[in-house]
Amino acid sequence: MMIKLIKKSWLWSLAAIVLLGFISMGCSSNGEFGSSADAAEKVYVAPGEYDEFYGFFSGGYNGQLGVYGLPSGRHIFTIPVFSQAAVSGWGYSEETKPMFQTTDGFVPWGDAHHPELSQTNGETDGRWVFINENNTPRIARIGLDDFKTQEIIEIPNSAGNHASSFVTPNTEYVSAATRFSVPMDEEELQNMDVSIDSYKENFHGTLSFIKVSDEGAMSVDFQIRMPGFNYDLSHAGKGPSDGWSFFTSYNSEQAHTLLEINASKNDKDYIAAVNWRKAAEYAAEGRGKMIPGEHYRNYIDHEEGGVAKSELIEEVRVLDPRELEGLVYFLPTPKSPHGVDVDPSGRYIAAGGKLSTVIPVHSFAKIQQAIEDEDFEGEEMGIPVLNYNSILHGEVQNPGLGPLHTEFDGKGNAYTTAFISSEIVKWDLETLEVEDRIDVYYSPGHLMIPGGDSQKPDGKYLVALNKITKDRYLPTGPEMFHSAQLIDISGDKMELLLDFPTEGEPHYAQGIAAEKVMDNQKRFYEIADNAHPYVTQGEKEARVERDGNTVHVYMTTIRSHYAPDNIEGIKVGDEVYFHVTNLEQDWDVPHGFAVKGANNAELLIMPGETLTLKWEPKKAGVVPFYCTDFCSALHQEMSGYVRVSPADSDVEISYGTGQ
Repeated sequence: MMIKLIKKSWLWSLAAIVLLGFISMGCSSNGEFGSSADAAEKVYVAPGEYDEFYGFFSGGYNGQLGVYGLPSGRHIFTIPVFSQAAVSGWGYSEETKPMFQTTDGFVPWGDAHHPELSQTNGETDGRWVFINENNTPRIARIGLDDFKTQEIIEIPNSAGNHASSFVTPNTEYVSAATRFSVPMDEEELQNMDVSIDSYKENFHGTLSFIKVSDEGAMSVDFQIRMPGFNYDLSHAGKGPSDGWSFFTSYNSEQAHTLLEINASKNDKDYIAAVNWRKAAEYAAEGRGKMIPGEHYRNYIDHEEGGVAKSELIEEVRVLDPRELEGLVYFLPTPKSPHGVDVDPSGRYIAAGGKLSTVIPVHSFAKIQQAIEDEDFEGEEMGIPVLNYNSILHGEVQNPGLGPLHTEFDGKGNAYTTAFISSEIVKWDLETLEVEDRIDVYYSPGHLMIPGGDSQKPDGKYLVALNKITKDRYLPTGPEMFHSAQLIDISGDKMELLLDFPTEGEPHYAQGIAAEKVMDNQKRFYEIADNAHPYVTQGEKEARVERDGNTVHVYMTTIRSHYAPDNIEGIKVGDEVYFHVTNLEQDWDVPHGFAVKGANNAELLIMPGETLTLKWEPKKAGVVPFYCTDFCSALHQEMSGYVRVSPADSDVEISYGTGQ
């Protein structure tokens, strides 16, 4: 009965807040819709012309990364990352299967949330984009020279890798944190078989810092043991706050059931301010403790022709803030904060409290002064809690209902999504006055300004990533793509320019000037540099070799035939490996390969590349294979046959093209 009364009270309170919000703000915004002609002109990209920006949009539950052109909103590519992709053979080909290896085995799906571009001196540099996986804690690194996933590292001692993957200003580290605390033993952080209602006694979280080498290789440098809160999002400091990272947390109540009620009781939760530079020094000195922490690092080995490798790492270093001074401080923050965003100057840290009626903005200078003065109002697991009023730059009043995320235009302005009231609110970083607001459709989560979380934003466009689509597009049954909206922020007033649908569920996006990326593009892979162990450098090397029940087909493809295209001597029960090398040396001439009866996918082989499809024939007969990618006027003729004989047959291996 008491729970029902609490829930009813809380819901009535929320309804009142919503009603008051609409009364105080009105139903319409001060932001302007451009005329259709003006808006169309601003987003129009003429045939043969390029967009001004790349946009990298997380796919959420599809596990991939979508690539869009801005301002047109055109969906130009999808990068396979955490989920198998039959369209290219990612995760199906023998070369890419190891990318899905985890301590839970082969995991063919992921929940991709937050892309983050690499940075140099606080500015996006166009080398890589990182993205986290929430369900099976992992971080991927994607090369922007060929738009392919190059590496995936698993995060040990973690559950729900949500506050990830956010980089430091020179990409020294990518950070991660536990969305879900789990029971961890005191000595080795191992998950324990304990009652869930022992949450307050046994559950803990971790913050992880993954070091990135100059070549991009990732390694878990250290983890920090934390109280059993839910760590939600993060951003690194910059300028004066460089060397620090900030993580929002909620559920300071440490509830474990009905979190919508029981994790929403405290007026304030926390931002964890982490001195990562000091932590790195502690780690370099051998401080903390090495504990068991098995995790896989999967990477594409370019020295072996792009074949993925998996390596198991067995230990990890853990730092304990109860033992190492100056590591972490808690900043009290209302209420159930979601986003935490650092302005381009690095002086201000804005939080988005989901249940807050204000946007609290902390001052880094005041945080430092409070630490020096030991101006604390308590502690959590030995971590000092700073005095809220002492660290506050100020509070943005009337910021909309359900403020979540903030980004910056580099001109002294901040822009925050308001989920409940479906709007973007623009406010001044110094005065904290609201300057403009514009309705969006509907319920925005994240927003993105190209470079908007860096030291040098491109303050021209803003993209609202809306969670609810409803009536914005032609209906497609119960399931719909999410709605993104492009807004012009170059003037004093925001102007809505464009709606465009997005694939999956984009939780966050990053944007970068196209010129930083497109000049470094690979057009094809040099066949002379192909070091794949099963490469076929030319048609004269094409062959079929049997080793017991294993058969290797060394095959080439070029417009418009395979070599060999007739193969005999395959038997029921054989394991057949088609190693297909694309001999083309021109841009945009991929070839596909599919064989009837395959239980995996096709291959899509780029020029100069070798990929392998495993096939296990189950019936005797003659089976066709063909090219799945239309490559020439004689594409339909690009096919061949495999003769499959019974297992006890004495048919010898033979092959050729009839030449």
